Amino acid sequence: MSSIERTRVLPVDVQLRPARRSESQLRQIVKQGQQIFGDEAEPVDLLMWFGKRLGSNRMAVAVSFADGVMAYLASKAIPGIDLLFADTGYHFAETLGLRDAVATTQPVTVRSLTPQQSVAEQDAQHGPELWRTNPDLCCELRKTAPMNAALKGYEAWATGLRRHDHDGRAKTPLIEWDEGHGLIKLNPIAAYTDQHIDRAIAEYGIMENPLREIGYRSVGCEPCTRPVTPGESDRAGRWSGRTKVECGMHI
Repeated sequence: MSSIERTRVLPVDVQLRPARRSESQLRQIVKQGQQIFGDEAEPVDLLMWFGKRLGSNRMAVAVSFADGVMAYLASKAIPGIDLLFADTGYHFAETLGLRDAVATTQPVTVRSLTPQQSVAEQDAQHGPELWRTNPDLCCELRKTAPMNAALKGYEAWATGLRRHDHDGRAKTPLIEWDEGHGLIKLNPIAAYTDQHIDRAIAEYGIMENPLREIGYRSVGCEPCTRPVTPGESDRAGRWSGRTKVECGMHI
């Protein structure tokens, strides 16, 4: 059964879960995974191995719903897995539509994470259009902080980071220890190119964000995303005209 729950910057209820493994135990699992998979692995195989090793309720997958690829792969590897979506209040209707469609049709639980403040409350405190005047702070308040809170209680999280995204992600490993969160971090599609994404969508009939068909190849918040033109990278449409390339979640 699929579901969607909206969480207002609250961590997972750790009282309902077994005692968390120690950092040394989790680091040992990272080492084992690296020995088994090296730098090459099928995403489903990688997720499945960690799901069986840790338990499906100790893992989560961060998704943006720019496309449905990570949601699809996670649902195949670990049915019932939690998908964490930072619902910033600025998303395109198409992105929210894909979120709801995935929650309805796939064996996952979508946790739609909302910030402590509504957009109106944030505007009242920091001024209107914080995404324009201070985009780093806007990302921190509406995306990074809710995700950080939600990750508490898990032992591992998976992301859709890809080396092809930009130079800062060029050395993204498949498996790593996330020092900042004290978690195992998996990047199952790190080696995927844009062509891999398109091929997976076509081959497996994966639901995609309709915006991709009109040039939005990497989809974030509506005010900070534009379609890309032929020859531009998929990420060129994010924070266009700024040096900013990350929301801060992976820094």
